[in-house]
Amino acid sequence: MIKITLPDNSVKEFEGEVTPLDVAKSISEGLARNTISAVVNGKQVETTTPITTDSTVQLLTWNDDLGKKAFWHSSAHLLAQAILEFYPDAKLTIGPAIESGFYYDVDFGDESLSEKDFEKIEKKVLENAKKGSTFSLYPVSKEEALKTYADNPYKVELISNLNDGEITFVTHDNFTDLCRGGHIPNTGIVKAVKILNAAGAYWRGNEKNPQLTRVYGISFPKQKELTEYLERLEEAKRRDHRKLGKELGIFAFSEKVGAGLPLWLPKGTALRRKLENFLSDAQKKGGYEFVMSPHIGSKELYVTSGHWDKYGADSFQPIKTPNEGEEFMLKPMNCPHHCEIYKTSQWSYRDLPKRYAEFGTVYRYEQSGELHGLTRVRGFTQDDAHLFCTPDQLSEEFEKVIDLTLYVFKSLGFEDFVTQVSLRDPDNREKYIGSDENWEKAENAIINAAEKKGLKTIVEYGEAAFYGPKLDFMVKDALGRKWQLGTIQVDYNLPERFDLHYIGNDNEKHRPVMIHRAPFGSMERFIAILLENTAGDFPLWLSPDQFIILPISEKYVDYSKKVSQFLENHDISGLIDDRNEKTGKKIRDAELKKIPFMLVVGENEEKEGTISVRRRGEGDLGVMNMEDFVAYFKKEAAI
Repeated sequence: MIKITLPDNSVKEFEGEVTPLDVAKSISEGLARNTISAVVNGKQVETTTPITTDSTVQLLTWNDDLGKKAFWHSSAHLLAQAILEFYPDAKLTIGPAIESGFYYDVDFGDESLSEKDFEKIEKKVLENAKKGSTFSLYPVSKEEALKTYADNPYKVELISNLNDGEITFVTHDNFTDLCRGGHIPNTGIVKAVKILNAAGAYWRGNEKNPQLTRVYGISFPKQKELTEYLERLEEAKRRDHRKLGKELGIFAFSEKVGAGLPLWLPKGTALRRKLENFLSDAQKKGGYEFVMSPHIGSKELYVTSGHWDKYGADSFQPIKTPNEGEEFMLKPMNCPHHCEIYKTSQWSYRDLPKRYAEFGTVYRYEQSGELHGLTRVRGFTQDDAHLFCTPDQLSEEFEKVIDLTLYVFKSLGFEDFVTQVSLRDPDNREKYIGSDENWEKAENAIINAAEKKGLKTIVEYGEAAFYGPKLDFMVKDALGRKWQLGTIQVDYNLPERFDLHYIGNDNEKHRPVMIHRAPFGSMERFIAILLENTAGDFPLWLSPDQFIILPISEKYVDYSKKVSQFLENHDISGLIDDRNEKTGKKIRDAELKKIPFMLVVGENEEKEGTISVRRRGEGDLGVMNMEDFVAYFKKEAAI
């Protein structure tokens, strides 16, 4: 008798060998029809995989993230099959599912793939899918696998790193590929497919390796879902922060300055400062102290923290000075600097917690192919803070940081997010520093705080920082993609590495616990997602230009300056459009620039000391005196 435990902890018993599909059928025929994959004892498998011992089983449909993963991974095989039919000399490499869709990296040799080829490949994918071919996974010896792919150096490299007994092929129709598994039952489930684009990608992400063609695609079980996705994609293009950033004068890049190093233009700088002031005010109320640290640090600092061992080879290389053996690094993290700030004084338990905050710019070398607007850059500013507290204070301080992060998200309209508890990879402890005891204490502190605050969390193993577990706030953008913005981390390890201590009420030295926290995450990524979520229509309090004054002729420019100065004195920012253009054109241009208020002034306004107010998207609000407008504005802009 085999016992199958389902996610709701109910148990089903079966005589002899059973498959996930059998389990689904035992529940309902409808579930069996919709089950496309399964997780057995933590491993994703096919619905036909035999289960021979007592096991935990999760049945997956298209509505599950892992169900989509199996669907898209299987679709990658269909894509590869179609590519080989048109390009028989092409060499396949890998084809994983990604967050939205899938890709396949291909070496096309002397041939090339262009957008005009997409349609014929899509048609071939659907033609092959209609055959309803079953995906069959089976083991292959290393010798046989190497022989099969003797003319494909990429597959040979992959196989060479595997051992006998862990190599499998998957076959559907007339196509076979090296694969670990996790497929849908048959190709007939795939009803709609679209090749989205093709881009260059280095083999295994290494610039020293050959450049391949990465073919991106997406597929669905219904044509309607593909149509809706493409509509969302068009909307996302309209909201692309790179496009909006240029149109609204927020930021720019320069080849001479360097890839991945954004230049903040006046409006973008105003936006950043408003965000910084907003968070600074909240932090002051929360008892934070503001500090500043340099943009470089001695290499030895990052050796002590462990960052050099973990990331040194992939970071900007050390800066050598005229003194032999003296090396500095561009700052990759703020936390080692804050540890040294803590060490400048001797603290009592009565002094804790210490909360150090800094908008600190850090530098990390991202490969050129991974750079993307403001979301992946080489220099970025973190709204960083590090809290040093006693173990007894940890829970309360962690909960306060959660409250601060939720306040930031609510104030800026980020409502579609999940909290992710990022823990160690249980199978690869070598990636992390510190004792098991400290890791367990840190992980439990995060889990308990999240539960106490009623957060809906997901757990991801292997996503922890090398020094401690995290609570990550994953925000969805206009296309439904998830980005990590806010993060909170518990760290018992850096206080040990930097020999931090405080004097307890027993007059003995004790180690503080360290909390790393950044509600925005990075200013660059936060502003990118904010641009896309708002389509450039920022909350009124955050708009770089909150008003524009439109004099109907040059005779009223002096009065416009008087109005502007009055509003600026009340912390309302804006500008004057004194171009020799018709007022209607000025209004249209202001609408396109997404300026919230247009203030028209002419003879009557100057005589009466008033302004004619228009609001973007609402139209004419009538004539107001300046004091009434300020009161109205302040009410509308309140956070």
